[in-house]
Amino acid sequence: MNIVVNEELKAYIEPLTPEEHEALERSLLTEGCRDALVLWGEVLVDGHNRYGICQKHGLPFNTVQNTRFRSMEDVHLWMIDQHLGRRSVSDFQRGVLALRKKEIIAARRAALLSGDAPESDLPEPAGEPALPPPAPLNTREAIAKAARLSSSQMLQIEKIQKQAAPELVEAVKTGQISLAAAAVVASLPAEEQQAAVAGGKDELKQAAKRVRETKKRVTIKVEPAEEAPTEAVAAADELQVLRQRVAELEAENARLKLELDALQGAPAF
Repeated sequence: MNIVVNEELKAYIEPLTPEEHEALERSLLTEGCRDALVLWGEVLVDGHNRYGICQKHGLPFNTVQNTRFRSMEDVHLWMIDQHLGRRSVSDFQRGVLALRKKEIIAARRAALLSGDAPESDLPEPAGEPALPPPAPLNTREAIAKAARLSSSQMLQIEKIQKQAAPELVEAVKTGQISLAAAAVVASLPAEEQQAAVAGGKDELKQAAKRVRETKKRVTIKVEPAEEAPTEAVAAADELQVLRQRVAELEAENARLKLELDALQGAPAF
């Protein structure tokens, strides 16, 4: 059997840590490869780590074909859904995967609306329906639900993705810092983020604490007495608009009454 390892697919999902890979290797050596590797034609889709370990030790394994894939996008979406359902995937990884899924679905929808959707990479075999279209992820709440996270956690992950230095992202992946603290530290310049990571867990906690305290100091609290004039002005403006609208309606009513009187007084033929 010829199995093709696509390096792009192999790297599409976050790789196992050395400890996780060692645990998987011990399990396979003890119990064998019980789960079948998933193929798309000759391309390996799921089971890259198991395949590598089985090849290394000469362990037997089974394969199964997924004939419902029509494109590499289908493969990517299937891989994402598989990993979103696994308990071993961290909150940060699930959030990143859900955001990646959102991008794929949005790009596919845009292509369909513009008429530029690519043709399937493989013909549809008889009796094998294509995968149903995934539900759109149009809101942060929908993305959070797909990732089994809260909306606030998704907001933190988005901020980390956009602002965090690579070193800080790696610290999140390895559990050195929580999502909430990493999102706070990500607001610092890249050099300060890198220095905090280099200082270890304690320095990361202190960096997050300093940022939070700074934000508290610079936050300007507006007292209710200061808000009152603004609210009064807004209320007065709204009242003036309502009065003007009432005057317009009364004028319109008078005009319609004159027209009605004229019609009633006109001679019949």
